[in-house]
Amino acid sequence: METVHIVQPNPLWIAPFVALLLSIALMPFIAPHWWHRRYPWVAVALGALTAGYYVFGLHNGVRMLHSLQEYVSFIALIGSLFIVSGGIHINVRGESTPMANVLYLLAGALLANVLGTTGASMLLIRPFLRTNKYRLTTYHIVFFIFIVSNVGGCLTPLGDPPLFLGYLRGVPFFWVAEKCWPMWAFAVGTLLAVFWVIDYRNFLRAPRAVRAKETAREEWRFDGMHNVFFLLLILVAVFIQQPPFLREALMVIAAVGSYFTTKKPVHEANDFNFAPLKEVAFLFVGIFATMVPALDWLELNARQVGIQTAGQFYWGTGMLSGVLDNAPTYLCFLSAAIGLFGDSGVTTPAQLVAANHLYLVAISVASVFFGACTYIGNGPNFMVKSIADHAAAKTPSFFGYVFRYVVPILLPVYAVVWWIWFR
Repeated sequence: METVHIVQPNPLWIAPFVALLLSIALMPFIAPHWWHRRYPWVAVALGALTAGYYVFGLHNGVRMLHSLQEYVSFIALIGSLFIVSGGIHINVRGESTPMANVLYLLAGALLANVLGTTGASMLLIRPFLRTNKYRLTTYHIVFFIFIVSNVGGCLTPLGDPPLFLGYLRGVPFFWVAEKCWPMWAFAVGTLLAVFWVIDYRNFLRAPRAVRAKETAREEWRFDGMHNVFFLLLILVAVFIQQPPFLREALMVIAAVGSYFTTKKPVHEANDFNFAPLKEVAFLFVGIFATMVPALDWLELNARQVGIQTAGQFYWGTGMLSGVLDNAPTYLCFLSAAIGLFGDSGVTTPAQLVAANHLYLVAISVASVFFGACTYIGNGPNFMVKSIADHAAAKTPSFFGYVFRYVVPILLPVYAVVWWIWFR
């Protein structure tokens, strides 16, 4: 994507961006009913306010059009993967053993790089709950969020929204897998090992009748497999750069084709509806508009922020990705890294890759990994919790999730990742 001229914004205009992110983080808990009805108006109003500042105040409407183009590409990918994955249903009979659970989560981690963390989570969470129904614990839900909904999607731009935004800005598609796979392999492998120990102990405590059921042979049936064709169409479209919007048009065609050719019972079995996609579409149209002043200010004033090392970028990106949405957090720290090396002629992510790729690796890994630190760090986290709650599964509260599972399990793994690769 071609670069645009950046004008120094007044830092006070970062306030709409902060207000929107705080609203997304807090309003579902403070005033859930009001937020559910009004979030589209809040997002659009704050986005329009910032767009007006750029058009009439800075006379740089081209900058806002550039952000709009990124939004269209972003929502086309997220929406098409969401619709296509919603047309595939996995029907499982039988009960799962600890090792089968580990293999299932590993498969989910790999699939997240093709369907995205949202698509993989929506496809796999219900079968995972069903196969563990006789001894389902909180750990099953938590580790599913850790591995499938977050850490697993670190190998391709399809895996998680931050990485796709980097791809749209010029980061090579296969660069992510090439540079991030060691961190991915360590984190996924460690989490799977910890989960196996916990799940095996739980398995031994289960009644003999339950253990006998779990060692019985499982039966799997896949419905809606014609949607694999539409998935392949989306994957091909990702690599199309020209002409403009052909990539997005093919994604929309794949989504429409999938929706109208999928039988109604398959959608019903998946409890498929457009509510999650509607929420993402409205919130991110506001995010993509309001984040522009923050991105531009960081790029032009990176040295004043005081973050200089790759390790600082890792922890800074990570901590904010855990409490705010990880996609805009990624872009903010990407802009700061570009600005940090601006004196060396770095003006684009592609040039940052060539100048000092470790900074971009730190930002990429942290934005994906730390999205698992709270329910609001990444889109599928809260979706998985809602589905588990609906299935009468045990799920921790917001702060229970953080202090009982993230702090003792997840953060030590992330600290080792920092120690080995970014210290």
